[in-house]
Amino acid sequence: LAGVDTALWDLRGRIEGKGVCELLGGSPRPIAAYGSSMRRDIAPADEAARLARLRDEKGFTAFKIRVGKTAGHDEDQWPGRTDELVPAVRKAIGDDVNLLVDGNSCYTASKAIEVGRMLEQNRVIHFEEPCPYWELEWTAEVTTALDLDVTGGEQDNDLAQWRRMIKMPAVDIVQPDVCYVGGLTRALRVAKMAEEAGMKCVPHSANHSLVMIFSLHMLGAIPNAGDYLEFSIEDQKSHRGAYAPALEAVDGCVQI
Repeated sequence: LAGVDTALWDLRGRIEGKGVCELLGGSPRPIAAYGSSMRRDIAPADEAARLARLRDEKGFTAFKIRVGKTAGHDEDQWPGRTDELVPAVRKAIGDDVNLLVDGNSCYTASKAIEVGRMLEQNRVIHFEEPCPYWELEWTAEVTTALDLDVTGGEQDNDLAQWRRMIKMPAVDIVQPDVCYVGGLTRALRVAKMAEEAGMKCVPHSANHSLVMIFSLHMLGAIPNAGDYLEFSIEDQKSHRGAYAPALEAVDGCVQI
């Protein structure tokens, strides 16, 4: 469905001589991006050093790092990694750069709140998918307990589940993935539901496939867009040549 839907939006844009962003009422422009680390196999000191380097080379004003262990049952990737990683990265990138983290469904609610307190102490602004994504009540507990933004929704494709998630609210910021949710049309429905609830929307775009293009056009058009595009900092050879020109971060932004 996502493939057909996005192809039809592209076809309509070609017929009308406009980018999809323009079809949706937006305008092509640079969108601020956060440099998104996909790695849990990297030592905290090495992660901190490479993010500081990319801050200087690409002008990123925000980064996201991985904490805990994917669907980890409260476990860390190795003992002590998260507690070492977060302050090391904060120190390396400085106070003027925003820091986000992704739990990838790692924690129970109580553990997520414990970790979240540490994140707040290190001025983290965004705690993504702290609990198993299907445990909305756990995530809602974390959202209520913490002052930072709790985010999620990349895995969800059922609009009834989205209505429930937003009504609770389970998260502060919604993150539909255009390809997982079933295309741009359905992602826009999620964004509209979030807008009506006073919530921001940041489409999930974890790699440099076409989902990044779709997310850019969506962010450029929706009124409740979040502050950043998710932009992977990893060398993703498998996506090279999928489209041209390749997307690049310049002065911390990516052009629609």
